[in-house]
This record gives sequence, structure tokens and C-alpha cells, in this order.
Amino acid sequence: MTHAIKLLTALPPPQRQCLMALAREVYFPEDTRIFEAGGTADRFWVIRSGAVSLDQRINHLHSTTVAGLGAGDLLGWSWLFPPHRWDFGAVAFSQVRAYEFDAAAVLELCEEDPRLGLTLVRGVAEILAHRLEMTRGQLMEQYALHRRGVVP
Repeated sequence: MTHAIKLLTALPPPQRQCLMALAREVYFPEDTRIFEAGGTADRFWVIRSGAVSLDQRINHLHSTTVAGLGAGDLLGWSWLFPPHRWDFGAVAFSQVRAYEFDAAAVLELCEEDPRLGLTLVRGVAEILAHRLEMTRGQLMEQYALHRRGVVP
């Protein structure tokens, strides 16, 4: 089970139903730019199918992939934290179907139901901690290869 599915299933059924009532099904064709780093983070998605690449611009001509996301994964967390700007960009690596959530509506729901809000924030925090740990592992691996003179 992926961490985004845990995000949804961690909610008690009535709270999950309230959150899912705000969901809108969306589709992104392959190679569609979903959002750009620095843009306004006013929504998030739970990927139903397909693959998304998170990228970071190196300069105006080049970017590098920093993570890949798939079915069940949470796409977007910057909506939860000021200044509500995307830290990375995202592009559909393949055709993507997802549940899209409007951040303002979800935050309003969290204000109305603090238990739902706490559960949601804890779920997002767990996802971020997991991704940070994976990134740390990848950096350590790259460092080890670099120290041995291996070019990835």
C-alpha cells in the first residue's frame, strides 16, 4: 500500500466521505506540465493511474527529475504550507488519472472538522518524511558512486 492510499484510508469513513466529496476526477495526457516550481499551490492530487515526474529546474534550458510518482501517490503538498508555492515542477510521464482537490475547500473542511485536519496533516507529514528518507538514501548512493569514481 502506498503512502497516499494511507492518507485516504487513515480517515474514518465519514471523514473520508467528506473529503472525497470535494474530489474531482481529472485526466492529464502524457507530457502535460501539471505545475511549475514557484507557481501558486492551490490544489493537490491523489494519482489513480499513470506516472508523474517531479522535476527541478537547473537553468532555463535544463531540469532534472527528482522523483517519480505513481498510482496511489500524493501529488502536491505545498498547498498546506505558506507561502503556498510549488517547490518542484510536475509533468505527466504517461497518461494520468487522478483525484484533484481544491486546497481552499480542503482547508475549510479541516477548520470545520479539526480531527480530519489533524489526520490529514499527519498523513502528509508521514509522506514527506518517507520521501525525505528516500531522497537521503539516493543522495548517499550518489555520493558513494562519486567517491568511487563511478559516473551514473
